[in-house]
Amino acid sequence: MSGETYRVQVENIFEGPMDLLVHLIKKNELDIYDIPISLVTEQYIRYLEWMKSMNIDFAGDFIVMASTLTQIKSRMLLPSHGEEEDEEDPRQQITKPLLEYLQMKSAAEQLAERNLLGEHTFIRGATLEKEVIPEEDRVIKVGLFELIDAFQKILDNIPKDHHMEFTADRISVKERISEIADILEARGSTTFVELFAETPDRGAIVVTFLALLEMVKLSLVRIVQYVQTGVIRLFYV
Repeated sequence: MSGETYRVQVENIFEGPMDLLVHLIKKNELDIYDIPISLVTEQYIRYLEWMKSMNIDFAGDFIVMASTLTQIKSRMLLPSHGEEEDEEDPRQQITKPLLEYLQMKSAAEQLAERNLLGEHTFIRGATLEKEVIPEEDRVIKVGLFELIDAFQKILDNIPKDHHMEFTADRISVKERISEIADILEARGSTTFVELFAETPDRGAIVVTFLALLEMVKLSLVRIVQYVQTGVIRLFYV
């Protein structure tokens, strides 16, 4: 196992290329009808490069989307012809499907919120017990890109001259999964920052990131973020 690189595949367990676009639009508080295509393209590619550097395998759809954004960016740089007033904005190539995707996603989320038939019939059933969260501090589900942002903030505090490299020479991802599971077994939940030492090294951060991805993939952990405070918390599933 020494020297073997650990890779994580995110297909079918995390969001796709459209979700990354939505994340960037929300993060930068952009108008979906007036997307600064150059900014979004650069940030989109940066996310893919970050995922690749972390040995994360992502679907080819992400590459296709990156190519589409780059093409639109190139078209936006071309001089416009004043007489062609009816010429379609190149950004419509992504705006239209993005709006359709948001509508479909919203409909799916509304359906998911509906009570399943008979779910609340036996209200004393122990398996149906759910955590009660104060109304003033609701939570949202943390996806891959929110998780990347959280890890990036921690990595930004690491000296730039500390080369990021992951091999099985240190603690393995499986061992880190076991450690996180032990923490959650004892506490029931833990905050994201509590998983790291005060001065974590880059290798430990990488291993923890990969371990969390695997735990989500295996449905071992649920990750949420409190809207009011921004705190990310992990729960044992």
